[in-house]
Amino acid sequence: MNTSTFRALTADEVHQLQLLGNHSNDWGMIQVVHNFNPTLYRGNIFAGHVTLGFSDSRELVNGDLVLPEGIYNSVIRDSHIGDHCAVHNVRMLSGYTIGSHTIMFNIDEMTAGNPSNAAWLEPMNENGGRRILPYAGMTIADANLWAKYRDHANLISRLEEFTRHQLNTPNGSYSQVGSCSVIKNCKTIHNVAILSDEKAPTIIESCTALTDGVVGYGCHCQYGIMATRFLLGENVHLEMGARVNDTVVGDNSTIARCEVGNSLIFPAHEQHHNNSFLIAANIMGQSNIAAGCTLGSNHNGRTADNELVAGRGFWPGLCSSIKHSSAFASYTLLAKADYPAELSITLPFSLVNNNAGRNQLEVMPAYWWMYNMYALNRNITKFAKRDQRYHRSQNIVFSPFAPDTAEEIVNARMLLRYWIEQAYLASSPSNGNDKKSKNIEVLGFGLEKGKRKTVILKWAEGYRAYEEMLIYYAMNELAADNLSATLPDFSLAQGQRQREWANLGGQLVPQPELDTLISDIEHGRINSWDEIHDRYAQWWQQYPLWCRQHAYHVLCFLSDTTQLDVNLWNQYLQRYATIRQYVADQIRITRQKDNANPYRQMTYRNDAEMQSVLE
Repeated sequence: MNTSTFRALTADEVHQLQLLGNHSNDWGMIQVVHNFNPTLYRGNIFAGHVTLGFSDSRELVNGDLVLPEGIYNSVIRDSHIGDHCAVHNVRMLSGYTIGSHTIMFNIDEMTAGNPSNAAWLEPMNENGGRRILPYAGMTIADANLWAKYRDHANLISRLEEFTRHQLNTPNGSYSQVGSCSVIKNCKTIHNVAILSDEKAPTIIESCTALTDGVVGYGCHCQYGIMATRFLLGENVHLEMGARVNDTVVGDNSTIARCEVGNSLIFPAHEQHHNNSFLIAANIMGQSNIAAGCTLGSNHNGRTADNELVAGRGFWPGLCSSIKHSSAFASYTLLAKADYPAELSITLPFSLVNNNAGRNQLEVMPAYWWMYNMYALNRNITKFAKRDQRYHRSQNIVFSPFAPDTAEEIVNARMLLRYWIEQAYLASSPSNGNDKKSKNIEVLGFGLEKGKRKTVILKWAEGYRAYEEMLIYYAMNELAADNLSATLPDFSLAQGQRQREWANLGGQLVPQPELDTLISDIEHGRINSWDEIHDRYAQWWQQYPLWCRQHAYHVLCFLSDTTQLDVNLWNQYLQRYATIRQYVADQIRITRQKDNANPYRQMTYRNDAEMQSVLE
């Protein structure tokens, strides 16, 4: 708000305001627009420096709520109110800049503190060793960079310097509410930045209490939620009594009816069932936490909880209980169980089961590809369809088939080969590792802490499925559904396959590129968050080429060659055609399994009713 366009009140305006029940300890501290209308301000108390924007006789509407513009029955201290706002029954508004076209109705307290005393947020670990200082406009990638790379002391110092500067600017401080916000029936909002505009309005309502945090564009916080020390990305929903503290929630996520603490959550996270609990975790997005899950609640030491790390697509089943420290490859599906020990699941797209009857952990590699193709294919499209963001400041990779998961598959195949060799050498009737068995027992480095058995189910099928998944990924990138595509340009063969990829809040980046960014920050070649965001944007433009290069090298790796020729390429085109048909068939078959289930059908009068409801 440009205060140069404002003026002091005239004596006649002060008199009119007083007649309408307004009070101030110093009317000279109030500034207004040149065409100020005193009749739109009634029953208020003004204290400190207050700036009032333009209002007229129009009304603001939010659903069934219709309020006239102006300020009524409120206490306003040291605040700036934008144009065309409706502020009604706010018991205390202090230290805030309110954007235009904003509704504020029935709020107990909305106050701002000193930016120099901004609250730190402690994600991923309860001991505060990964703490970050959020600011308005911080992305999930920013939070991840700050929380993850703690071994770079100079980097951490520089990021705090950037943030302190940002907090002392109007666009970065906590004490702001963006235009077109709707805030109503709230208990407390203290030290919170609320980003909002006409294209991505934010709504906060219904007994909400927010303290020390940032609410991103297009967010909904409603129905009895409480959040303290938090950062919400864009299009995040906190609902239905959720309790959130010291947590970063990525774009397009929903948290409801549950408790989440000390976590760094990447985009497209769903946790909306009763009695689930998540703490001290880094969940890398596209995840779904079922009802009754207690992830990290089981202390197994004398200190605070350590950490849980889960790759993209993490899906623990109903009432799963997991101990810290645990780590999961991308698209790990946990069967319902109370897992008794720490887990290190290195096989992506796998099904994990705690077989209590046999007292063994069971892992089926590539389960999604072999038996859950409909759900896997749905994941390819549903996250993009649900992306309702307008600003999209966080870049997100939605596809399950990407360089990060491809490298996990490559590593998983190496592990399977090692375990198969060890099982073959140890094969005898006494230990259960029959040379012809579909299952093998993991020897040496395992997937679970402890001495009980870990069994790999259907290892041969899983190994073959992993190869098909790599070809499918690579050919999708290089042929793009064109079964007559020509051999890719030789330039893609340059260099080596990039094996390490960083998931930066949903954006995939080659680790060397991220290492260069860190070095540039530490050595003063990058000097602000804006410059860091520019680098993210450059990477996003390069990502399609990086994927094609990586895909080319994956095919070379599978062929044990350094360059594809026409014969090899044609062979891969034929494999690609076969695999695409397999994918289409499995999507249909796995879907039909549900539709043909008589127990699924019995609640409907006929097939037509079922199809009309479920399709």
